[in-house]
Amino acid sequence: MAPRTIVVGDVHGCSAELRTLLDRLAFVRGTDTLVFVGDLVARGPDSRGVLDIVRETGAIAVRGNHEDRLLQWQRASRAQERGEFALVPDLGRLHGDVAESLGPEDWALLATMPVTHLLPAHRLLVVHAGLVPGVPFEQQDPATMMRIRSVGDHGEARDHGGATPWGLRYVGPPHVAFGHAASLDAQIHPWATGVDTGCVYGGYLTAMVLAEGQEPPPAADRQAVLVSVPARRRYFGGMSVGGRAMVGDQVRIPHHGPGPHAARRDARGARVGSERPQERRIAGRSRG
Repeated sequence: MAPRTIVVGDVHGCSAELRTLLDRLAFVRGTDTLVFVGDLVARGPDSRGVLDIVRETGAIAVRGNHEDRLLQWQRASRAQERGEFALVPDLGRLHGDVAESLGPEDWALLATMPVTHLLPAHRLLVVHAGLVPGVPFEQQDPATMMRIRSVGDHGEARDHGGATPWGLRYVGPPHVAFGHAASLDAQIHPWATGVDTGCVYGGYLTAMVLAEGQEPPPAADRQAVLVSVPARRRYFGGMSVGGRAMVGDQVRIPHHGPGPHAARRDARGARVGSERPQERRIAGRSRG
């Protein structure tokens, strides 16, 4: 099998869906390159299981805002333990539960996640949330790259909807693969592709799959490189992701039998409902 690059959207602890996606793609470690856009943890049922898969597959993962929040808490907590002045942020129950569950190897993995990862052969940059259009890469703020959703009338970065999606104004190269702003459909812009299709909210887990040396195709043809699996159920939020995408066409869902990743999932004893998600609308801003 020829090597491929597989860029996966926000997993948010949905380890069962991730194993299903890898099976449908027939992922092969050592041949394929697996990259995550961040937000591996929190909100879903099995954050540690997702981190296990990252290690099993030898994947690369960029840092999302949820990983960054945990790391900020850990740094402040350690500084306080050393007697240094530090304001320890309140994680809240969801992130607090994740922090308590993580082992040393998990924290070490989070700490190694870069804010961006460049794939030169594909002229592709992977980042969690996005870039501020018109700002040189070396001047981009890391915190913004983990949180931006849109830009205002004057090009200012915003971490909420209701303005222009940053990808509409961004002009590459490189092409940017990103997550953070969940929508049932992938966001398809001329120079950017959003692959967070809201798995944890009852949507889909989506990957961009590129052949060796392939660049992301034009917007009209981009759907052909997107592969999705449905969430087994809604794990978080009172409403699931639904409705039309902010920009783009609905991703496709190929159907194949179970594979080796599913077998390993069963061996771990994970038990998750098997119902398929229903499309529902989100009121207000997108999630991430």
